[in-house]
Amino acid sequence: MKKSINLLEGPILPSLSGLALPIMATSLIQMAYNLTDMIWIGRVGSSAVAAVGAAGMYMWLANGLATLAKMGGQVKVAQALGAEENKQAVSYAKSALQLGITLGLIYGILSVVLANPLIDFFKLNSAKVVADAKIYLQITCGGVVFSFLNQIFTGIMTAMGNSRTSFVATAVGLVINIVMDPVLIFGIGPFAEMGVMGAGVATVFAQMIVTAVFILAALKDEIIFQKVRLLEKVDRESMMTIVKIGFPTGVQSMIFTSISMIIARMIAGF
Repeated sequence: MKKSINLLEGPILPSLSGLALPIMATSLIQMAYNLTDMIWIGRVGSSAVAAVGAAGMYMWLANGLATLAKMGGQVKVAQALGAEENKQAVSYAKSALQLGITLGLIYGILSVVLANPLIDFFKLNSAKVVADAKIYLQITCGGVVFSFLNQIFTGIMTAMGNSRTSFVATAVGLVINIVMDPVLIFGIGPFAEMGVMGAGVATVFAQMIVTAVFILAALKDEIIFQKVRLLEKVDRESMMTIVKIGFPTGVQSMIFTSISMIIARMIAGF
């Protein structure tokens, strides 16, 4: 890719800075996603904020699974490229994407089917909050596979020395989210007022756009992505290696989220 930074040759500081700055900017943009949602949802009312906060915990929990595939894939792709083993890098990239899609679809299906007990865990007192939380959960977590793919694409492209594409894709998604949030929440123009449901739809739609941007960028890459065949048989060795590396980080994230969920349940009881 033309935007890739060569981490194997040349001065170290400029290369690391060129790679790190877009990553830092991307993290700030991802924080802005949550702020944008809460700013618009806050105008609907406190019950809407409570609903999004409760359901949003499960999106946070899902990040642990996404991290498992992202971290393992990023590390192994970077190592393979550094060793000039491009064929092995393609195998790890394919395995990371296959793992992410599988986990994302399973998590999404379970979130839709088990929405009632998942939200009931928080023992929310308002029927309106419970209903809004369930629909927000089903929409956002039902489409979580796009979030999984975006994180894995980010990891693989960063391993290739290309962090700018992730920044651009995430920025595009933020703009889409900023525009679509008020349109769908409050019903602007031809769109009906959807409230909390609108926030969920806007979030998933923005993630879909981000995925599309990543795919367009990937189609131009001749090193890895053009050689990835997702429908090919799973390489068990590559898959297990990715899981082994990503497992500690993924579990740590999920444990931290689980503790936060327990605390939230305790607070909701007052």
